[in-house]
Amino acid sequence: MSGNRSDASKMTAFQQPYSEKLHMSKIEIKTDNAPKAIGPYSQAIKARCTEMLFVSGQIPMSPETQQQVGDNAGDQTVQVLKNLQGALKAGGAELSHVVKTTIFVKSMDDFAAVNKAYGEFFSEPYPARATVEVSRLPKDVLVEIDAIAML
Repeated sequence: MSGNRSDASKMTAFQQPYSEKLHMSKIEIKTDNAPKAIGPYSQAIKARCTEMLFVSGQIPMSPETQQQVGDNAGDQTVQVLKNLQGALKAGGAELSHVVKTTIFVKSMDDFAAVNKAYGEFFSEPYPARATVEVSRLPKDVLVEIDAIAML
């Protein structure tokens, strides 16, 4: 071997050729040293991957008509998650690759409806998640969700 060739076993995942990159893994972290999850999310997720996809906040707009879909938080959450799936797919990922989401809601009174719809799209191990009430969202929608996925 030439002295100029690098030993692939000593390279980081970012230096290795694409075909030699590490496979992704998503491991749920559970601990009694933090409150238990009160919905479809994990206390923490350990992600091992070589690439990540950051999906901007999705709102309940139809990609076909560019019009708002749904007049309640539950229906809007379903459309938001469909839009999230579309963005993930375009980036080479799917919902099972998501390790973190942030949900923005206009009112915490809608938390149960949002949580129910969210739980129908994600499965265990659920992504880590934060839910935040905000005073206003784009287009005056009720829900917005962003995501980080591993590839």
